[in-house]
Amino acid sequence: MCIMEVIRMISTQDIRDKEVINIYDGKSMGFVDDMEIDLQKGTVEGIVVPAERRMFSFFGREEDIVIRWKDVKRIGQDVVLVDVPAGNSLHAPVEMVYNNEEV
Repeated sequence: MCIMEVIRMISTQDIRDKEVINIYDGKSMGFVDDMEIDLQKGTVEGIVVPAERRMFSFFGREEDIVIRWKDVKRIGQDVVLVDVPAGNSLHAPVEMVYNNEEV
C-alpha cells in the first residue's frame, strides 16, 4: 500500500499564535510563540509555548515549553495538535535533570 503525503510549506507567521492541544491528554498547552531552528542543519527543531505566568511570583515565570518538531502531529486552521507525554519537551525541566529521570 502506497500512501502519498502532501507536504505544504508554512511560514512562522502561519503557525504563530495558534493554540497547541496535546492529544496525549486532551489539554491546551498554550499558544505558539516562537520556533526553534537549528541554523547549522537548516531544520526546525521545535515550537515554543510560553510558560504560564504565576500570580504573586517574585521570580518571574517558569521556563518556556519547547515541543519537539517530531511530536507535532497536525497543523490545522486554528490549532496545532501535538502528542507529548509528560516531560517530553526538547529541554528537560530542571527537576527532571536533578532527579535523573529520562526525557
